[in-house]
Amino acid sequence: MILGSDKMMHEMKLANESFMKIVNGTKKIELRLFDEKRKKLKIGDFITFMNVETDEVITTKILDLKVYNNFKELYKNYDKKDLGYKEDEEASYQDMENFYSIEEQNKYKVVAIEIEKI
Repeated sequence: MILGSDKMMHEMKLANESFMKIVNGTKKIELRLFDEKRKKLKIGDFITFMNVETDEVITTKILDLKVYNNFKELYKNYDKKDLGYKEDEEASYQDMENFYSIEEQNKYKVVAIEIEKI
């Protein structure tokens, strides 16, 4: 959806746990494959996330985008709390392999989307 000037509204689905971490401000980086859909993202655009369990929505603004070869590389560059992990929780790039295979990561690369809720 085009919002005027060159800003776009994008839509993405999220599991309840990740959605709630964005709502309460404990997750500041959304991790995705850098596939064709994510290549359309631009700093200053907006993302409406939909909770797949409750259909709630939250709108966020894209503050920054960083592309990495894989999630292992990405995780080395961020504080685990910004990725949505608790201080006493183990953070592992392998968690993302439950969603995106190594083959997909090699094909598309991955993107860290820095967001703020609005």
